[in-house]
Amino acid sequence: MEDKPRIRVGLVGAGFMGRCHANAFRSVAGIFDLPAEIELEILADADEKLAAENASELGFRRSTGDWRKLASDLEVDVVAIAAPNSLHEPIATDAIANGKSVYCEKPLAVDGEAAKRMMDAAELAGATTLVGFNFLSNPLMTLAREMVQDGDIGDVTCFRGRHAEDYMASGDSPHTFRTDPAGGGALADLGSHIIAMARYLVGPIIEVGGNLRTIHETRPESQGSSRLVPVEVDDVAYSHVVFENGAAGVIEANWAASGKTMDLSFEITGSAGSIVFTQERMNELRVWRRKPSRRQNGFTIIESGPDHPPYGRFCPAPGHQLGFNDLKVIEVSRLIHGIVEGRAAFPDFREAYRIQLTVDAIRRSSTERRWIRVFE
Repeated sequence: MEDKPRIRVGLVGAGFMGRCHANAFRSVAGIFDLPAEIELEILADADEKLAAENASELGFRRSTGDWRKLASDLEVDVVAIAAPNSLHEPIATDAIANGKSVYCEKPLAVDGEAAKRMMDAAELAGATTLVGFNFLSNPLMTLAREMVQDGDIGDVTCFRGRHAEDYMASGDSPHTFRTDPAGGGALADLGSHIIAMARYLVGPIIEVGGNLRTIHETRPESQGSSRLVPVEVDDVAYSHVVFENGAAGVIEANWAASGKTMDLSFEITGSAGSIVFTQERMNELRVWRRKPSRRQNGFTIIESGPDHPPYGRFCPAPGHQLGFNDLKVIEVSRLIHGIVEGRAAFPDFREAYRIQLTVDAIRRSSTERRWIRVFE
């Protein structure tokens, strides 16, 4: 039997999402039949001490306090980026210039211009790329998309989407990279997820009318600090949207939604039915189809199970449910196949660039107080 090729991983950042990346790389080979062996080679973090501690904990062979060393390391095949948004472009372009594949957390960049530079660099080099819109990996998203495309709910007329959490609801929550202009605010942090979902399910968004609001004008400079610094990004973002197929809708991104921990939800309305989903019940899809008699009308709950690949890779029984980290494992399996087979993974830098253009258009619409076309 021919030995499988090795894919050696370099990870930049070991915070919340970095740990999700590490977990997925460690777990994926036990769940999927991969065309390569995965090795956790090197982890880069803010300084040498932190990097060494996290590398030991997460199972990486080596560590460094300088991401540039990782991006040029000859023993690294794919660079996974879980660093602050403003670092995505320099890390990715450096890694691509050194012949690496890149797995980058969302949003791809701080704006469309930076995202385009990253996309162009990747496509010129023929690099395999993937961006961490992991909620698209839910098997029920595949089912919902198929139902829309097959006309199961008729012609789509409306999309209503929301991504709301409460981790910045308090004005005492300190300033972080997320509340820096380079972080992008709630629209970039959360809105990019629901925009990605809207595009995946309904299609390209061609026009937007945005309204961004900053609820907390100042925040503590750091945890426990009495010094307040101004906030220059949005806490809440709303937008009317128009899709290429003629459907219209509303999108909300809100990181100050008290009581909400993961309200990533949508309702797709069609001429003959509707589809409803919330990440709070991520293993259920609610579907309404018009029946001959109103007495028979009502929502049907479709429960995730082995008939919705790749659920069966995790569990042979329906109703036992997938979790958040399982979505990351599915995502990584697509990345590995893309690298070995020399093809694009989804969503790649090009799709992430298109999502970023929509984010930029919503922000510009809010500033200029007018509808904005989204040009791809």
